[in-house]
Amino acid sequence: MASGDRTSPGGRLRPYAQWIGRVQRAVDAIIIALTFAAVTRTSLNWRPQDAAAVALAVGWFQLVAPAFGLYRSWRGKRPRDESGAVTLTWLCTVPALLAAAFFTKRSEDFSRVEMFAWMVTAPLGMIVIRFGVRAYLRRARAAGRNLRRVAIAGATELGARLVERIESMPQAGNLVVGFYDDRTPARLASKHLAGKRLRGGLQELVDAARKGRVDVVHIALPLRAERRIRQIITALADTTATVNVATDLFIFDLMQARWDSVGDVPVVSVFDTPFEGLGGWVKRAEDVTLAAIILCFIALPMAVIAIGVKMSSRGPVFFRQNRYGLNGQPIQVLKFRTMTTMDDGAVVVQASRNDARVTRFGAFLRRTSLDELPQFINVLRGDMSVVGPRPHAVAHNEMYRGRIRGYMLRHKVKPGITGWAQVNGWRGETEILSKMENRIEHDLYYIDNWSLLWDLQIVFLTVFGRRARSNAF
Repeated sequence: MASGDRTSPGGRLRPYAQWIGRVQRAVDAIIIALTFAAVTRTSLNWRPQDAAAVALAVGWFQLVAPAFGLYRSWRGKRPRDESGAVTLTWLCTVPALLAAAFFTKRSEDFSRVEMFAWMVTAPLGMIVIRFGVRAYLRRARAAGRNLRRVAIAGATELGARLVERIESMPQAGNLVVGFYDDRTPARLASKHLAGKRLRGGLQELVDAARKGRVDVVHIALPLRAERRIRQIITALADTTATVNVATDLFIFDLMQARWDSVGDVPVVSVFDTPFEGLGGWVKRAEDVTLAAIILCFIALPMAVIAIGVKMSSRGPVFFRQNRYGLNGQPIQVLKFRTMTTMDDGAVVVQASRNDARVTRFGAFLRRTSLDELPQFINVLRGDMSVVGPRPHAVAHNEMYRGRIRGYMLRHKVKPGITGWAQVNGWRGETEILSKMENRIEHDLYYIDNWSLLWDLQIVFLTVFGRRARSNAF
């Protein structure tokens, strides 16, 4: 849902985020209860075990929700991210319900069909309500209601970037009123910021905030201007405007950046993994579940492929190659052997089109990616994930880490059998550096934007997408 800001008749915006959070919690609880009543057709005439199941679902859901930021402000955020937070919170609730039914020996009291329907309809109901609220707010903001007036303190490149981001999301309801800077237009870092968008100096900004003409102030001065930033913050403390300090961390390539603290000292994590804490548990549960299910279906085909490999050429069935895993730790990746050679030394020559080393049966396996199937065993062992950056041979890692900036950041997560780069066609031989750069760019984008729903989408595209099979030879 959106942030809890609203416009009063006088045009001032008052924050009601805490109140809205309570309303959201109440609405979610009602949806969980109503969907249970709908699928069980009880009209709220519940047995004691029904009431207990709903109470446990509501309580556990709202206990887990803060871990995914579900009841924070989603103003200006993507609907997909909020829907993902709802889904992840509910996926953490379902095991609690199953465990309670098992340990209390009351699972027979519930219809499996009805409970499955509840597991599906409850999160869908919460997501639909959120989309409905977003649609209403989008119309209201298009009509000029529920808007926050935003001022930028500092006509800098950082300020220009902030404005670009704000204006690219009109649905968030933020209206940029202009820049405030003490410098003359001739001294501004960005000449295009001068003119009609420059509203005056910083004292004029403070006066505008005192008069209620500005609701939010983003201070976009460089970090070296600490003294001036302090002066502005002190002056704006005499107003009711919301004040944010935007840092020029954009000069860095951020990945999973977040605020943290060391004792009482705040720090910014520039490079981090999305799989710390609960995110890691969710990712591991996804991997084990998918790998176990897929291995049940592919066990017989793998046996047939093993026989084919053995009959088609001399050598072992499996090819084991040393590669880098999580945090750069060495792992052995399993594949069906597709070549007459098994390179795994200081020099590894990439496979190319019509490569003489590839056997006839191996060419079929590589073209269909069936040679990767044994890696689901790696997933169960914990060496790999189903979805993640593809692992490269150690020799290739050592070569590219010195040529591509940020290359080793892909090892902040476990390598995957498939990934965002692969479903977009960035696989196969990288005879020119730009091909590997594009692959790494997609890998890092995946790490920085990971979600469970996106993983499932990548798995789907791996099986049914056309681009996933391009450049396979």
